[in-house]
Amino acid sequence: MGAKRTDFIATVIIDLIVAAVVGILVFLLAYILISGLPHVSWSFLTGTTDAFSGAGGIGVQLFNSFYLLVLTMLISIPISLGAGIYLAEYAKDNWRTSLIRSAIEVLSSLPSVVVGLFGFLLFVVKFKIGFSVISGAIALTFFNLPLLTRNIEESLSAVPRDQREAGLSLGLSKWKTEIGIILPVALPGIVTGIVLSAGRVFGEAAALIYTAGQSAPVTNFSDWNPMDPASPLNPFRPAETLAVHIWKVNTEGLASNAAQLSAAASAVLIIAVLLFNLGARVLGNFLYRRVTASK
Repeated sequence: MGAKRTDFIATVIIDLIVAAVVGILVFLLAYILISGLPHVSWSFLTGTTDAFSGAGGIGVQLFNSFYLLVLTMLISIPISLGAGIYLAEYAKDNWRTSLIRSAIEVLSSLPSVVVGLFGFLLFVVKFKIGFSVISGAIALTFFNLPLLTRNIEESLSAVPRDQREAGLSLGLSKWKTEIGIILPVALPGIVTGIVLSAGRVFGEAAALIYTAGQSAPVTNFSDWNPMDPASPLNPFRPAETLAVHIWKVNTEGLASNAAQLSAAASAVLIIAVLLFNLGARVLGNFLYRRVTASK
């Protein structure tokens, strides 16, 4: 068999594999959207859920998902940024650095249900915080840290060494060079990673079942005092998210239209995750053009 024929066969096989993967993805997305979108309405997006049957809207669950996402990012981004800068710019190539990277790899490979059980035993039981938004946010921080840290480290490492040498040659300290030159250049990749990790956190369910809880207490959206138990901003209240709600309706829902409710909520979740991914690409390209002054 000639080299050209072998290359042709290999190319066809690779194309078929790629087409199969894309086809499966398109089929799943189309099935979820076609099944769920007809049942999505404004009252469904803003309404409340019946605590017993699971019927009703997903307004509270949708708010809980975004609120928990914001808290998770507020905790995880500063820690990941510091860890990424240290590993990329300051860490020496020795056994300690290798141990840190190995720990990050191990943490990133943990199943989310294990992270949830860890959060349940530590924050809910040991620290007696209970099922709450803050317990879920801290648990998701452990879930999110490896991805963000690795993304920031790789984005910083991808910046050409000439940029560092230029800053140092101008008399800038290493820290000022890092903050004023390297970090802005790496910003498009960092922001893209942050938005993608936000989509991953938004769709997480297993870790939140054991930490944020499976109930959505009635909240007063006219009360924005975080210390009020009825306030939606209270971080110590239980908070059923959209992903957990889908699981709960499928397993415990008593409503006659539980299948339609689950399909509609799944469609909303899929659209939100797709928007996160699309936003990451658009925002990353925009920042890249701004930083590099390219069209």
